[in-house]
Amino acid sequence: MLEKIQQSYLKFPNRNAFFINGIYYSYKQFAQLISNVRNYIETNCKGSEKLIGIIAKQSPEIETYAAIYGCLFSGRGYVPINPSNPLSRNSSILEQTGIKTILCKQNEEQIKGIASTKNANVVNVVDLPSTQINLKPPIVDENEIAYLLFTSGSTGVPKGVPINRKNLNSFVDAFLELGYNVNENDRFLQMFELTFDFSVVCYTVPLCVGACIYTIPEEGVKFANVYIALEEHEITFACMVPSVLSYLTPYFDEIKLDKMRYSLFCGETLLDQIAQGWSKCTPNAKIINAYGPTEATVFCLIYEWNNESSSKKTFNGGVCIGKPMINMGSVVIDENSKIISGKPGEKGELCLSGKQLTPGYWKDDEKNVKTFFKARINGKDEIFYRTGDLAFQDDEGDFFFAGRIDNQIKIQGFRIELGEIEHFAREFIKGGNVAAVGYQNTFGNMQIHLFVENYNGNSLDIEEYLKSKIPEYMVPSYITSIPSFPLNDNGKIDRKKLVSMCMELKQSFSN
Repeated sequence: MLEKIQQSYLKFPNRNAFFINGIYYSYKQFAQLISNVRNYIETNCKGSEKLIGIIAKQSPEIETYAAIYGCLFSGRGYVPINPSNPLSRNSSILEQTGIKTILCKQNEEQIKGIASTKNANVVNVVDLPSTQINLKPPIVDENEIAYLLFTSGSTGVPKGVPINRKNLNSFVDAFLELGYNVNENDRFLQMFELTFDFSVVCYTVPLCVGACIYTIPEEGVKFANVYIALEEHEITFACMVPSVLSYLTPYFDEIKLDKMRYSLFCGETLLDQIAQGWSKCTPNAKIINAYGPTEATVFCLIYEWNNESSSKKTFNGGVCIGKPMINMGSVVIDENSKIISGKPGEKGELCLSGKQLTPGYWKDDEKNVKTFFKARINGKDEIFYRTGDLAFQDDEGDFFFAGRIDNQIKIQGFRIELGEIEHFAREFIKGGNVAAVGYQNTFGNMQIHLFVENYNGNSLDIEEYLKSKIPEYMVPSYITSIPSFPLNDNGKIDRKKLVSMCMELKQSFSN
């Protein structure tokens, strides 16, 4: 990947690499900023510093992207840290990684406070001296970490997912092997914050082909900013989460994006009905549904939606997730961990293998034992990852997502352990009984409803406490106290019944 980016700089030094907050940055300007960061790291950071922290705001600036590549070109891995997340969450990330250097555009008081307690140095990238441009790829083992992302953990402690250089390079190679005709004339959308792994494809692939990346501003309504960017900059390749389309649906009759060539979705279920409407807005675009957890490097299954035949390739209204990309494998297993792939329609847990698969969770051997297993496929031993997703195949070998087997959902593409929300809610009410469930609102987007058993306090107090512990997107939309929880035949909380109650309460709220 880094060699491809170096070639883009050498071939297109004066072409635009980024458009951020109304300013274009050329490949030469970007290469200069990368080299400044690289020089600082190679000069000031010890060889034992394998991971560098990067302050990643909701709407990253050019220096943030330069910091990412400065880390990669110096042979280090990076850890994006969102300063808007709760203090305790970011403190846990620094504690788990032992980071000693944190790169930023502006000094964030929260991060400076945490860093001082962890003996870490906060470096303002803007202040770094200019140096000779150096985009020569480093000599580094493919098993070294490229980046480390922290996702929601059911114990209240964020869990780290390391992606090594082999994983990242394999993903980029697999993406380019899909046969999409992308080049230096394309204009790519980047709408995600950098702690969300879907952002990786948006700031790697375009630079590999010499294209320009268009970001959206932090101010204003996000879905509106996305549409403005798509229209004003005539975006040709857009990676989005389906929930963006849910908010744009009322305006489909007015939207016409003739320049769009590829519209790729990931992170949530893409509904066929919405895909049909969007196809009329983007008449010249291929609509692509992608699937993959953070542990498998962005995404690893692909399905190209087709207006004529795709209505037959849906489950519960959701578009098929397709087949694995190159160098990846996928199987479905039953409750006894027996592989049942190849049996059309039979549901089980989707498991993944291949070059994009993380080597394991960060410093969590117990979870690794539970989540990864070895199986012999076609005469070869493979390591598989249990996704926790229910899936099945049809008679054409395409996979379909059929829900979760555990207590985890996605909102705006972010994976959320409902158990983490429950953990902090119980912490606040001193151990009382709680249950968080996800349900779809009238726009088809996932929301969270927290139920608390026999709670006489003010639900706003719980909400404020949760806001101090978890990111905004994880805070429940509704918090309701009920006398007692419904139980199923096994004596467990009947979450399906709670979801039904959500729908009833939602109706009463609307009235």
